[in-house]
Amino acid sequence: MPPHRPAARAPSGACARGRAVARAIGRARGGSVDPRLGRRRPVLTAVATLAAVIAPVAAAAGCAGSPGPDESQQPTPSAPPATAGVALPPAGAPFDYQIGEPYPPHPETRVVSRDRGAAPAEGLYNVCYVNAFQAQPHELSWWRSTHPGLLLRDGEGHEVVDEEWDEVLIDISTDATRAALAEVVGGWIDGCAADGFDAVEPDNLDSYTRSHGLLDRADAATFATLLAERAHDAGLAIAQKNDTDLAPEGRTIGFDFAVAEECGRWDECDAYADAYGRLVLVIEYADDHFDAACAGWPELSVVRRDVDVSAPGDHPYRYAVC
Repeated sequence: MPPHRPAARAPSGACARGRAVARAIGRARGGSVDPRLGRRRPVLTAVATLAAVIAPVAAAAGCAGSPGPDESQQPTPSAPPATAGVALPPAGAPFDYQIGEPYPPHPETRVVSRDRGAAPAEGLYNVCYVNAFQAQPHELSWWRSTHPGLLLRDGEGHEVVDEEWDEVLIDISTDATRAALAEVVGGWIDGCAADGFDAVEPDNLDSYTRSHGLLDRADAATFATLLAERAHDAGLAIAQKNDTDLAPEGRTIGFDFAVAEECGRWDECDAYADAYGRLVLVIEYADDHFDAACAGWPELSVVRRDVDVSAPGDHPYRYAVC
């Protein structure tokens, strides 16, 4: 059942959040949380496991999977140069958002985003989805038993919850908690690199807007900087996920490109394009919003997906590119 989505609201820096409930379901299939990293270890086929081992080697050898320098390494004049040593997504290329359930990409697809528990798609530019600022519901027991002090709590000691997604916020309010959390999330980022992904997409950058004043924008920016450093050290590019308020300082934080949900719906795509040029991956969840994004920002990578981010054959499945 699709999550409740408000009929209308004013655009804001927090941006509309189109993440799907199926994301948690897809990640929970066939795996368990690694107590050392908090990283789901799915049951993979032998082929997928072999691909995860071979992909980093192939990338180092210049094999398929990373775009050529003619597209990815030449940002538009409005976008400052990206971090040296990481591969960027091909600008304006067809994109698919598969964070709910992975499936064989469409023939035209060149960029795909998948959950960190899934294998990357062979021969494409792969973005690794990580819920970096909140706790997945199916991983909450692991957080409570392993890192209870890293969950955000109010003055009465109650966990602070993002009620729309039933996710407890993690505590990025101090240098000490940020450093500890950077090790946890950093382990997931390292896992993305080891599995053969090209980039990482840390979600819920805007969790501070749902913290009841316990976190602020500076906390988010500081923690995101630590994640960017970890990603770059692992050889991965890193995307700013939503939050137009942080877009002007995104390059300073260390972000290399953007993943923007529903910026067409809220007429916010310019904020990301101003910061990252054509290196913006846009997801829209309704036909009229998709049409608006395609018409207003044809130079960006825009995909129409269903809110459940489901696979072909499922009833709500929707996919289209401009």
